[in-house]
Amino acid sequence: MLELLTGASLALAAGLNAYIPLLAIGLLSRFTDFIALPTTWSWIESDIALIVIGVLLVIELIADKIPAVDTVNDVIQTIIRPASGGIVFGSGANASTVAVADPSAFFENNQWVPVAIGVGLALITHLVKTGFRIAATAMFVGFASPLLSTFEDGVSAVGSFLALFAPVLAALLLIGAIIGIVMLWRKRKEKTRQNRAVANLTGS
Repeated sequence: MLELLTGASLALAAGLNAYIPLLAIGLLSRFTDFIALPTTWSWIESDIALIVIGVLLVIELIADKIPAVDTVNDVIQTIIRPASGGIVFGSGANASTVAVADPSAFFENNQWVPVAIGVGLALITHLVKTGFRIAATAMFVGFASPLLSTFEDGVSAVGSFLALFAPVLAALLLIGAIIGIVMLWRKRKEKTRQNRAVANLTGS
């Protein structure tokens, strides 16, 4: 059960930032004994992979905080974040046992299911995040982008850390953050609807 929470929490975190959970797994596998990657996953902890993921993370951290650019970035991330979610769910599902599932077996005995679940969880989180960011950008003319992006990065980072060391807390944090975003989004839509109704009455 804890292994599934670990994988699910990492996938949810990937929906907010594709590179933070990937980098966390790669660094932990490279420099600690907490995660042991099999040969087929060894690329994640390689020098090239860690450098590329690190560079992409820096680009993501900057681009996601610039109005308009963040919208374009979210479109691009529609593919990357779910893909990352599938990878981190598949690898993180066994992190608490200090062993990561071998991806060569994912299409044997339905072992591909965790990857599909991870893709789905990350995609849902990404779509919620993107929808809320579009609404917030329209409401605050882009000025909220840096604050919202920093909040999302923080949740992704803390969620990734807790997913590996305290998966129950990670699941609660990430689910709570997503629910909070949805509630704020709905509240904003309701307020917009009320303002339009008042405007229509005033105009008439």
